[in-house]
Amino acid sequence: MGKYFLALFLTFSFSQKYNLEKIEFGNRGDHYRIWIYFHNKMNQESVEPTEKALQRRLKNNIDINFDWYDIKVSNLYKDEIIDLGFKIENESRWLNAISIKCQKSDLEIIEALSFVSKIEPVLMQKKKFPILNNNLSLIQENRDHDYGGSEFQMEQINCIESHNLGYYGQGVRVLYLDTGFDLNHEAFDSLNLIAQYDFINGDENTANENEQEVNDGQDNHGTLCLSVLGGYKEGSLIGPAFKAEFLLAKTEIVAEEIQAEEDNYVAGLEWGEVNGADISCSSLGYSDWYEYEDMDGNTAVTTIAVDIASSLGVLCVTSAGNSGNDEWNYIIAPADADSVISVGAVTNQGLIAYFSSRGPTYDNRIKPEVCALGVNTFCVRSNTNSEYRTASGTSLSAPLVGGAAAVVLSANNDWSAMQIREALMMTASNSATPDTNYGYGIINVLDAINFEFEMGLSDNKSVANRFKIIKTYPNPFNPSLNIVLNVSEFSNVKVDIFNFNGEHIETIYNEFVHNPEIKIEWKPNNISSGLYFIRLSNINNQQFHKVTYIK
Repeated sequence: MGKYFLALFLTFSFSQKYNLEKIEFGNRGDHYRIWIYFHNKMNQESVEPTEKALQRRLKNNIDINFDWYDIKVSNLYKDEIIDLGFKIENESRWLNAISIKCQKSDLEIIEALSFVSKIEPVLMQKKKFPILNNNLSLIQENRDHDYGGSEFQMEQINCIESHNLGYYGQGVRVLYLDTGFDLNHEAFDSLNLIAQYDFINGDENTANENEQEVNDGQDNHGTLCLSVLGGYKEGSLIGPAFKAEFLLAKTEIVAEEIQAEEDNYVAGLEWGEVNGADISCSSLGYSDWYEYEDMDGNTAVTTIAVDIASSLGVLCVTSAGNSGNDEWNYIIAPADADSVISVGAVTNQGLIAYFSSRGPTYDNRIKPEVCALGVNTFCVRSNTNSEYRTASGTSLSAPLVGGAAAVVLSANNDWSAMQIREALMMTASNSATPDTNYGYGIINVLDAINFEFEMGLSDNKSVANRFKIIKTYPNPFNPSLNIVLNVSEFSNVKVDIFNFNGEHIETIYNEFVHNPEIKIEWKPNNISSGLYFIRLSNINNQQFHKVTYIK
C-alpha cells in the first residue's frame, strides 16, 4: 500500500450569508453535513490540559494561565442546536464550531440564528488507490546489524549514530493520525501506548472493529506507517523513535464508497494536543476538491488546525503528497501550512521520487521542507504477527521524519517545537540551496541534534539585560501584537519582522531612543498565519523573539 491519500474540498467564506453552491459539496445524498461557526464563546468552561501539555506549552513560551483555544464551545449554543432536533457529530474548540447532519431545508433556519457566524460544508476526503506496485514480500538480506530491513532508511537520515548515543525518542509524546492501528504485530510488542481513540466509531479501539473494516483494510495504512516511526524488533525493523510515548487517533474511513470527514481530523489533533503530544505525524493529505490557489497556508480546515496546534507548541509533521507525476503536481493540504514540516520522498540513491509532490505553495513558500526515504521503505505487513514488506509514498517518508524529530527532542528536551523544525531543516542535505523539489533536503538526525542556534550577538550579559525584548502579548495574536522593549542605552534602535524562512517582512520601528522602556504595536497586513521573528537591533547588539500570527 504505497500511497494512501484522502481528498477533501474546502473554501472558507468570510461572509455572513452561506454560499449554497459550496454547501452543496456537503451533500451526502439524504443529508448535508455542515460546520456551524459561532460568533463567540459565551461560557468560560475549559478543558483541562494534561500536565504534559502544560509543560510543552510553557517550554514554547505560551501563556498557560489562559488560552482561548481551551475554552469549550458554548453549551448554550449547542443546546439551541440540539433543541432544533440535530445531533452534534463533532465540535472544535479551536474553530469555535460544531458539525451536524441536516436537510437542505434546515440551512436557512440555522443561518438565521443570532449566535451563528457562518455555516460551511464539512468537506469530504475521497479514497485514492496506491500509485505504486509495492514489493509485498519480505526481501531480507543477511545483515549483521539488528536493524534488519530498516537499516538503510535509518542510515540515510543518520539516525543509527544518534541511537548509539542513547537517543531513541524517550520522554517525547507522539500523536499519529491515520486510518487505524493493528498493534498485534511483534514490532509493536514494546510500544509505549498512552492512549488511543477511534473518532469514527467513538471508542478507544483503533484497530478493525467489524467485518466491513476488515474487508476494507481499514487499519492497514496506519499500521505500516506507525511501524516506520516507532516499530521495534531486533533483526527485522527498528524505527527512529521506538522509545517514544504514543497517542493514536483513528480518523479516516477507507471504504471505497465512503467519504471520510475532515472534522474527525481536527478533533483528533485537538485531542492529541490537550493530552500532551509534543509531535504530531500524519500520512494523509487533501487536494481533489481544491484549486492550487487554495494551497496558501490559510484555506483548508486541516491546514488551519495544524497551524493552531503549532502555535500551542506541537511540532506537526505531514506527508507532502504523491502528486508529483500527475496533473496536480503540487503539495497538498495540510502540507501547505506555515509551521508544518512537510516531507517529500527520495529513493535509496537520494533522488527525488517521481511521485513526490512539489512546491512551492501558492504564495511562493518553499515546499516540501525536508525529505526521507519514500521508495521501498521497510515496514510491517498489516494484520500479521511477524511478516514485513516494503511500501512507497510520502506516507512512508513522513514517519521517518516524525520519528527523527522525536529523537532530536529527546536529545534536546528544552528545545521548542520551532527550534526542532529549524534544526532539521538547517542541517539537511540541501540547506544551502533549498528548492521546490527537495526543499532543504534529506534530514541528518545527528547533525540536527548538534545544531547551534544563533539568536544574539552580544556576550555581555549586562548589555543584554539592558537591551532586550521584555515581552510580547498576546501570543499567538490577531489582529495586533504589543511589543515591550528595554533599550536603556542611547542609540538608534530598529525593530524588524522576518518570516520563518528569514525573509524580511517589514521594519516597524527605526528611531534614536533614550527612554528605558518602549511599547510598540504591530498590526500585520497581508501576511499568512505562522511563525515570525522580531529582531531588535542597534549598532552593537541584536536579539530575536518568535511570535505566532493566527488568522
